[in-house]
This record gives sequence, C-alpha cells and structure tokens, in this order.
Amino acid sequence: MTRPPRVPVLAREMMAEFAGTMILILFGCGVVAQAVAGSGLGEPQSLGGHDAIAWAWGIAVTLGVYVSARISGGHINPAVTVSLAVFKGFPWRKVLPFCFAQVLGAFVAALIVRWNYTEILNKFDPGLTAKTQFVFSTMPGNGSLPIHTWGAFRDQIIGTAILLFLVLALTDLRNAPPLANLGPLIIGLVVVAIGMAFGSAAGYAINPARDFGPRLAQYITGYGTAWRDQYGDFYFWVPLVAPLIGGVLGSGLYILLIGRNIPDEDEEPEPSPEYDVA
Repeated sequence: MTRPPRVPVLAREMMAEFAGTMILILFGCGVVAQAVAGSGLGEPQSLGGHDAIAWAWGIAVTLGVYVSARISGGHINPAVTVSLAVFKGFPWRKVLPFCFAQVLGAFVAALIVRWNYTEILNKFDPGLTAKTQFVFSTMPGNGSLPIHTWGAFRDQIIGTAILLFLVLALTDLRNAPPLANLGPLIIGLVVVAIGMAFGSAAGYAINPARDFGPRLAQYITGYGTAWRDQYGDFYFWVPLVAPLIGGVLGSGLYILLIGRNIPDEDEEPEPSPEYDVA
C-alpha cells in the first residue's frame, strides 16, 4: 500500500500551528470560563482560582508546543514567530502564514469554548458584558484594578520580553537547554511563573493570537464591547502590538547578554582572574 502524498511543507506547518494554538486556547479560555462564570461568583477565587488559571495556561502552552513542535517548531505565538525571524533566521515569507494559522486556531478554539459554555455564560452574564469579557480576551487590570491603556501596554512589553528571553535560553543548543524533549514542559512553567508574577496588570496575554482570535470570536457571538476595555477605550491593539515589541526586545537582550557570549565547544575557557587578597 503506497503512502498518500504529504501536503506542501508550508501548508503542513500552518496546520501544525493551527492545531497547537487551538489546544492552547481550548484549555486556556476553558479554565477562565470555569473559574469565573462556572463558579457563579464572577471571582477567580473559586474552582481553583488564580492558581488554577495560571497552571492551566502553562499546561496549555506545554501541550500546544508538543502538538506542533515536530512539524512547525511549536511557535503558537506571533511574538515568537516574529522574534525568530528577526534574530534566528526564520524565513520572513513564513511569518504572515504562521501568524494567520495561529490566529485562526485561537479563533476556532474560542468558538468551541464559547459554544460549550453558552448556558453558563448566558446565566451568569445575560448581557454578555465586560463582566465575562476577560474569559476570552484580556483587559487592563483584569477589569477591576486601576490600570489603563499605557500601563497595560508597558506590562505586555515586559511580560513578553521575559517570555522570549527565556524561550531563547531554553532552546539555544549552544547553551544548556533541557534534554530528553523537556523543553516544552519548561516553557510551560515559564508561562505559569509569568502568570503568577505578572498577571494582574493586563492578564498576561503575551501572545497576539491568544488575544485577537478569542476577541474576534466573542465579538461575533454577542459581545458588543469586545474591542474596548472597561473604560470604553479601544484596547484590542494593546495585546497585539505590545507583545511583538516585547518579544523582539527580550530576544535581543538574550543574544546581547548570553547568546553571543557562549563559548564554542572547541574554545578554551578563559582562566579565572586571580585576585590578591593579601
């Protein structure tokens, strides 16, 4: 029996990015829907609370990367794709197709979560307002803290810079990367840590596809305020633009501070300086 021909390389890479990002959002938006609307309280303190959200997002990243890594590299984030194109030689001709596949995967996954939680969301928030908007897309201060557009913009640059700095550190074969295919697991733990340390100011989207795809899905399913924040300001562009800037900054800092300073395998280590302590 002959093996059916495989689809073209770029097409199967896009399919992998679609699938990996879909897994990411199924678990990510799903856990927020359960912790907030499913609790009946509107507070992420029940059904696992904030810790459950942070851990589920981290596990979602791990699973999404494992799903897609062998075929596409497991970017599942336009900030990763753009940063790798800027610093690591990823082909620029693939950037837009990868980003499109990532956004589409996030969009489809959010539609599935929205459909599955229809009764719960409609009961908890009949008007489909900002009360449950952050189930799908991020808001400054998680919709309740005194954070506005530029505070959230700053936060997203910082959070994504941390993410890409560590992604490059964990995938640089010249460094000391995790062995035995543990890289996706450690990257998932990085996302958990970012969520626990930088989750309040803007909901740690740190991924344009993660925010824009679900935001579009919620808009076409009844959330009229999806493009705005709780103050009525246009906000959707913040988790689109800021992570791209932060990703490039974080990647550049890694290369400046670490990547360019890693000695080659055949390079003799420099002797440690001796200090006269007498």
